[in-house]
Amino acid sequence: MEKIKSGKTKNVFRLESGHILLKFKDDVTGKDGVFDPGANEVGLSIEGSGDAALRMTGYFFELFKEKGIPTHYVASNIEEKTMEVLPAKVFGQGLECICRYRAVGSFFRRYHSCVEEGTNLDGLVEFTLKDDAAGDPLINQDAMIMLGIASAEEYDLLHKWTREISDLIKEVLAKKGLELYDIKLEFGKDEHGKVMLIDEVSGGNMRVYKGDEYIEPLRLPGLILD
Repeated sequence: MEKIKSGKTKNVFRLESGHILLKFKDDVTGKDGVFDPGANEVGLSIEGSGDAALRMTGYFFELFKEKGIPTHYVASNIEEKTMEVLPAKVFGQGLECICRYRAVGSFFRRYHSCVEEGTNLDGLVEFTLKDDAAGDPLINQDAMIMLGIASAEEYDLLHKWTREISDLIKEVLAKKGLELYDIKLEFGKDEHGKVMLIDEVSGGNMRVYKGDEYIEPLRLPGLILD
């Protein structure tokens, strides 16, 4: 097993089979010790968060499989905190696809003069480049096509799937009395160029509330899976 990289929330290894093994950490993104799924740096470590992220990710990827949504998921091992996935080529140097249902976080910080915090955004989709040094800048459709990050057809598919997958997750949470405020997804392409959902789907890349109460990522598996 060959170690490929040490990521912010996962270590990545290449298996002899050619598949990829993701080892989940207890680190989450944020700033000044406060969790923020939109942050581009590790803000704190929460014991058990790696286990929670893997349990939720496995649950949602199995659900996506049932719905016919292509993903890189192969299998997971809760005891080892690992997930086996297919290798994937990212868009550009990495692209984050964000679906927003409420004006909070970085969206509110950017547009606070135009919108009140918590305003309903009805599933607005944004794309940002994974570039820590540049602060994960927003990128629009024209720039993605011009820079060769995605074709027009791929852009349309990314936009469509970001909304559809996020809506599905929102429905699952709503059945548990929870509200999804925003979520960050990532897509890549397999060896044949087929687009698929990659990375993880967990409390570490979404904001969830129950009424006015913010639900921390570590609490989500107990509320959703049990």
